[in-house]
Amino acid sequence: MQLMHDPNIHDAGAANAGAAQMHAPQRSFAQIVATPDAQIDLSEAALVIAGEEYQDLDVAAYQARLDEMAGVLKRRLRPDLSAAGVISALNRFLFEEHGFSGNEADYYDPRNSFLNEVLDRKLGIPITLAVLYMEIGRRVGLQVQGVSFPAHFLVKCVLHEGTVVLDPYAKGISLGVDDLRRRLQRLPDGKEAQPAGMLAAATNKGILLRMLRNLKAVYAQRKEWMKALRTAGHIIELAPAAADEYRDRAMIYLNLECARAALDDFQSYLKFAPHAKDARSVRATIAQLGTIASRLN
Repeated sequence: MQLMHDPNIHDAGAANAGAAQMHAPQRSFAQIVATPDAQIDLSEAALVIAGEEYQDLDVAAYQARLDEMAGVLKRRLRPDLSAAGVISALNRFLFEEHGFSGNEADYYDPRNSFLNEVLDRKLGIPITLAVLYMEIGRRVGLQVQGVSFPAHFLVKCVLHEGTVVLDPYAKGISLGVDDLRRRLQRLPDGKEAQPAGMLAAATNKGILLRMLRNLKAVYAQRKEWMKALRTAGHIIELAPAAADEYRDRAMIYLNLECARAALDDFQSYLKFAPHAKDARSVRATIAQLGTIASRLN
């Protein structure tokens, strides 16, 4: 297991620890993200996102399944087992015993982005498998945090010896600095990047943003514009000052032939990013949409 020193590490989630948790009545996504970041229940938020695709989804039942899985694993762990030993046991439990794996055959299937489907089908993408890993890991006492590494979400775990970086999409393998550097070098403009600067712990809201942006891109690629619109709305709930998200939602509105709504979002985009590289073309689009909107009055 490859360790890295991380001086900025902190206790990741006392609020999420414990094998058995009491789950509150289901809340809306807006209610969840209105709470302070440290108080967000990541599994609840992920399942509420899925609940808009699956109207009868029982959020509490899936959270109870996570509790049950963690409880089974925790009862097997010796009290004197090291954190490294718990990681090894967690990897065997999730990837060998339960058979969770990355969906390489159909990576862009939207079901890979929904935690309920990941639990049911045992298939996911890096970020949803990471959320599963974090939720089970925290319930058995590991300090597991998400890492928004470029192009591929990872997790890291605090040990007495240092910090280990793991890839749940690759069955929890441990990644060293050289492994991370090679991954960066495969990306555009990644040759000069340094892995150490990209291993900060992701916030709960940051994780949800990345999940939603992935899902929005999938829906847009599939031209499922109403679903993309709903997802874009959640992104803006999480990041109301993120200029690019207003531009992206405006484009979705254009595909839905909603000129006024697109106009409002393009205007919001320029409010937050008046000197954006595409500001001139956006202003031209706003002028055109203004003419269209006036005809609709």
